[in-house]
Amino acid sequence: MTQLCMENVGAPLGMGRVGPKVAILLGTFCGQQYLAEQLRSFESQTHSNWEVWTSDDGSTDDTLEILERFRGLWPAGRLLIHAGPAKGFVSNFLALTCNAKIQADYYAYSDQDDIWELDKLERALRWLEGVPANVPALYCARTRLIDSNNREIGLSPSFGNPRFANALVQSIAGGNTMVFNNAARSLLIRAGAQLPVVFHDWWVYLAVTGCGGEVFYDPVPTLRYRQHGANVIGVNSSWAARLQRLRKLLQGQHRKWYEDNIAALRKLEDQLTPENRKILSHFAKARKKGLISRLIHLSRSGVRRQTWLGNIALFAAVFFKKL
Repeated sequence: MTQLCMENVGAPLGMGRVGPKVAILLGTFCGQQYLAEQLRSFESQTHSNWEVWTSDDGSTDDTLEILERFRGLWPAGRLLIHAGPAKGFVSNFLALTCNAKIQADYYAYSDQDDIWELDKLERALRWLEGVPANVPALYCARTRLIDSNNREIGLSPSFGNPRFANALVQSIAGGNTMVFNNAARSLLIRAGAQLPVVFHDWWVYLAVTGCGGEVFYDPVPTLRYRQHGANVIGVNSSWAARLQRLRKLLQGQHRKWYEDNIAALRKLEDQLTPENRKILSHFAKARKKGLISRLIHLSRSGVRRQTWLGNIALFAAVFFKKL
């Protein structure tokens, strides 16, 4: 897997050009407070060939009423609403991903409470269209953090060098930034919607990199990521938050996550590159053998996190058998 150049990203697609079709996969659950603002940011996209597929996971507030209102305002077929599996946000997004009725050129995950920058889809498509159609491709990006009143409070961490040996121990981007092609979606459909993975976005990163696909991490923020009390998952890039995450790693709280991810990857084992099958094998052994063997297999795997502090914690987790 190599990281492609992103030359000319953000350049206009051209007046009057329809461009490739994007299916926006929107998961909702009791999102009445911010949903309308998210939907309006779709309307403002510089790339206009999109449709929204919403999977509502059993909202008991006005979420469905808001969706119905926008469906009435938009042209027919622009917004489609379905009932979700009611098993949590991961199952909701995986059900959308694997829904055979949804057909497009590209697929973009969306949360219910963010605000997309005007060129979010355009930036993603500029890179994605440079990747051969038969190669799984995933675009993701940094985010601008905002509070409940849309006041900027910071940026998410910036990451580079996306690769399978990193994906095994770390997710680098939020699903709300991700756009992927049909070759990537085929992998996700093959693995199925009934997976025990803890995060759908981490799973996409794992599947695409593991199967030799291309990943681009855009350092330019493409959306305003709202941080509020009702967030299922937020981003806190403070040192205190980072240390807390590393403490959880050392305590072994990630161990079950890794086990579930490995089990999911086994469903795509014949699609993994030979090199990545070796990396996965070494990583699995680094979790279960004796101390010396664990350290040797971790070294041979090349598995690494994105920061020096994260790698210290990673080696400590292997040392104490918490990986």
